[in-house]
Amino acid sequence: MKEEFRLAWRNLWRNRRRTVITAASVFFAVFFTVITRSLQLGSYDHMINNIIQSFTGHLQVQHIKYHDDPLIDNSFAYNDSLISAISAIEKVVSVTPHIESFTLASNGPQTKGVAVIGIDPAREKHFSDPEAKLVRYRITGEAVEGMRTGELPEKVLEKVEKNIGRSYSSAARIELELGLTDEEKNHCLSQILKYSEFKNGYLSPDDKGILLADKLAGFLRAGIGDSIILMGQGYHGVSATGIFPVRGIIKLPSPGLDSRLVIMTIPAAQQLFDADGKITSLVINLKDRSGRTITKARNKINALLPDTNTSARTWYELNEVLYQQMRGDSQSGKLMLLILYFIIFFGIFGTVLMMISERRREFGVLVAIGMRKGKLKRIVIIEMVMLGIIGLITGLLAGTPLITYFNHNPVIIKGDLGKMMEDWGYDAMMPTAPVGSYFYWQVVIVILMILLAAIYPLRKIGKLKETEALKS
Repeated sequence: MKEEFRLAWRNLWRNRRRTVITAASVFFAVFFTVITRSLQLGSYDHMINNIIQSFTGHLQVQHIKYHDDPLIDNSFAYNDSLISAISAIEKVVSVTPHIESFTLASNGPQTKGVAVIGIDPAREKHFSDPEAKLVRYRITGEAVEGMRTGELPEKVLEKVEKNIGRSYSSAARIELELGLTDEEKNHCLSQILKYSEFKNGYLSPDDKGILLADKLAGFLRAGIGDSIILMGQGYHGVSATGIFPVRGIIKLPSPGLDSRLVIMTIPAAQQLFDADGKITSLVINLKDRSGRTITKARNKINALLPDTNTSARTWYELNEVLYQQMRGDSQSGKLMLLILYFIIFFGIFGTVLMMISERRREFGVLVAIGMRKGKLKRIVIIEMVMLGIIGLITGLLAGTPLITYFNHNPVIIKGDLGKMMEDWGYDAMMPTAPVGSYFYWQVVIVILMILLAAIYPLRKIGKLKETEALKS
């Protein structure tokens, strides 16, 4: 066998051009496949994590009618003992009560339909943590003018001016969106933060104020200390109306939520909707979102629920349309990759045909001098597998650094395209997925292609007639 490997390796480099061209076709197929698939899966993960971490959680306990008819009437009573029992389930990270409904929010002439969520500020830190999403920096025209006096380089000012009106919850996000180099970061970031700093506030446990999402605050033209009127329908049809001071403004990663979310404490929401002691959901976060973990946790939670009118729903049941869209898009992505590999397969197969035609006389000589056809077949298979492995390994090695880099430094889509994506409800960011099962599947696919392409030369060798081959 060692001799066969040595002969196969030598045969590869007898015609270097053919070897390089064939290996390159496999290389580019693998490289573009892993990059494309990583971007696709990374975008899905980013979108799902935004939804799970900001809104739905992995599981939600709801009234059985609430999902189809999300009214405050379909709420349920809860107590701390239920939260404690669910928290004790394996892999449950947090259990957070919410009371959710819809109202009109008004500030002067500006009015908009909004989603209102009542939270427990202490427990919410373990779920969506709105305090971490408070707007801490906002780039305004005044801030830019202040930066000019700070003698920022013109190149940096141009980057800042392109982001006028943008809000940020951390310095890292400013640095990322502005695309600052290390030198610009060291010399300019502190000044940018100084002039764009935004004073904000948060909710106390029994606060009567509210937090506004950033885009919603912009639409309502509301700032810290302004009062917002909320008008809607409460429990069993009572009028739900109140005036609430704005305590803080938060920046949410999901543009859809960022343009319509109002947060208040649970006591304030229960008072607004006249729903004392009731909530609309218990949001449960788990250590991971694998199907097995979610199903196991849901079954255990359902067994604990004292009210038969309540049940636990998974995040994909709560977001059926989005989940189906992502699955459909994923399948279409797989189809495109299949077409790519199909094209590459015929490239490899064409090379094999050419190789067999060129080496027919060589094979005839080898068989004539005593080499068994079985051994010759093994050498040819080893050659082709080596060829595939060269392209496969180089493709994976070339793709890994890019995948790792963009996983930690996502692509920020700027300009009109970025704004268009946000208008559609998507975060204008494209991270790659970390190396995972999709990465290793390329090995299986390439090996299968090579083995499939090897069928033809093996049959040719099996039917080889030495006399005819020597005359060719």
